[in-house]
Amino acid sequence: MRLPFTLKARTESDDDLEGGKLEKGRGRPPRSNRIITLRHKALLSGLAYCISSCCMILINKYILSSYDLNAGISLMLYQNFVSVVVVYLLKFIGIISSEPLTWKLIRVWLPVNFIFVGMLITSMFSLKYINVAMVTVLKNVTNVITAVGEMYLFNTHHDNKVWVALFLMIISAISGGITDLSFSAVGYTWQIINCFLTASYSLTLRRIMDTAKQVTKSGNLNEFSMVLLNNTLSLPLGIVLVILFNEVDYLFSTPLLHLPMFWLVITLSGLLGLAISITSMWFLHQTGATTYSLVGSLNKIPLSVAGILLFNVPTSQENSASIFFGLLAGIFFARAKMPEQSSHA
Repeated sequence: MRLPFTLKARTESDDDLEGGKLEKGRGRPPRSNRIITLRHKALLSGLAYCISSCCMILINKYILSSYDLNAGISLMLYQNFVSVVVVYLLKFIGIISSEPLTWKLIRVWLPVNFIFVGMLITSMFSLKYINVAMVTVLKNVTNVITAVGEMYLFNTHHDNKVWVALFLMIISAISGGITDLSFSAVGYTWQIINCFLTASYSLTLRRIMDTAKQVTKSGNLNEFSMVLLNNTLSLPLGIVLVILFNEVDYLFSTPLLHLPMFWLVITLSGLLGLAISITSMWFLHQTGATTYSLVGSLNKIPLSVAGILLFNVPTSQENSASIFFGLLAGIFFARAKMPEQSSHA
């Protein structure tokens, strides 16, 4: 797979172009210049990942709340369709490469895809009823479920710092729910289900990945192959769910489909969904799992603030303190997990 920005292997000629002056007798740029270049790439990729992930959640909240869209499954279906079209277009042009979707690979991947679709749909349902700040705090419950799952499925042992962080996350989620002025039992139920599905997705993906690689032609499964697998397989399943949840009648009756701006916004949301996949891969390539995890936790702070300000969320000092406490617990969890991630690297 080749991308124009970072995924190609670095060559000496690349260093010559980036570093300017070469070190005497070595044919390479000064070490300080190379370090600065790498830092710039890491900073740029990190900013791209943060911006795309924040914008995706905010634009989904805007679509579901401001347009009062009651068709979360249809929105998920359209976003995945946009991603599939763009990835196939990039593949046709030759910018990227991916594994062909064989029946063997599809059969292996189906369990992951069912969970993936459920994860996206429940996220849409919860986001319609809960403010962005509380969604980010409640998502910490996913870490608790994942940690317990790792312990039972993979015999992973977590140190005391990790368990303290998980305990703080649970406390923050409970206190945040109690003090939430816009509390919605329906929204919180969907979000808890989403936490279980998100944890199940990561755990199932970890179990199936090796098997999936064995049935590919290259013996590898890159990010774009997984995007194509998940999003392509989600289309027929999404159509079935749209019919089962009776969203077809709603789509035919709603005036939203006659608004060009609505189509522009939901298309942008589909592009942002794909952008998250690309920028997260780029950021991971430039840094590592530990930095990626920590930045993901730090990213929730501006996202929560933006969600409160942009959507005029009613809040109190107690609720704001609970949200802030939950965000700090997430950062503490990421820091506590760093030794584990380093040992598995």
